[in-house]
Amino acid sequence: MSNTQTNASHPEAQSPLIKYRALIITVFVIAIVGLASLAVGPVLYKLIMGPGLHTDGIHADGAAPASTDFNGEWEVVPGSIPNTSAAGFTFAEILPGEEKITSGSTPDVSGNVVVENNTLSSGLITVDMTNISTDQEKRDINVRMKLFHTEQFPEATFEVTQAVDLSQIPDTGTVAQVVIPGKLTVHGVTKDVAPTFDVLRTGEQAIVASDIDINRLDYGVETPEFVAAKISETGQINVRIALEK
Repeated sequence: MSNTQTNASHPEAQSPLIKYRALIITVFVIAIVGLASLAVGPVLYKLIMGPGLHTDGIHADGAAPASTDFNGEWEVVPGSIPNTSAAGFTFAEILPGEEKITSGSTPDVSGNVVVENNTLSSGLITVDMTNISTDQEKRDINVRMKLFHTEQFPEATFEVTQAVDLSQIPDTGTVAQVVIPGKLTVHGVTKDVAPTFDVLRTGEQAIVASDIDINRLDYGVETPEFVAAKISETGQINVRIALEK
């Protein structure tokens, strides 16, 4: 068989133009996919890595006047929406060209406070860090196991260290503020703090809330290796507790 006949039988196998055309199409498809990923990537990131679950402050709308005496021993209770008991954290994650706020929270809060002669004489609040949650299960596990090491340090606590005058806290269902010195323990490290708490007496409950500023490095909370973003050293411990006698 002649060369002319062979080329006629297999025109594509011997055509450099067709091979070049196939290469161009492949490169074009890869470029389209790459551009689509760049466009969709940030959206998927925001959907996957959302802002987390934040412990808000006191919601005082519709609060009723207090119906019980302030003095006595108060226990932490679950509370009711929107003033449920909860505690957690808030930190900023810094990415190239973007800063994102991330929070975690848990309703597993326990403890009590004692008020005598309208003075806060003692108090201890304990937070179960092993159940802290954000808005993503994978991130929950990383936060517990690799950020706060909850298998070794399962609890965070706040203990009142000085008597505090509460005589100016109204019983009219309105919020007042008071500074409560105490010892904050996170990640097994205890530091003296003096945060300002919002206090609301309403019905048979007292609602107490605060955003306690911290530097996580002071408590040995280091950035874990799995995090690509830079976590801000400063953040907050967010607390809101409902109390009943």
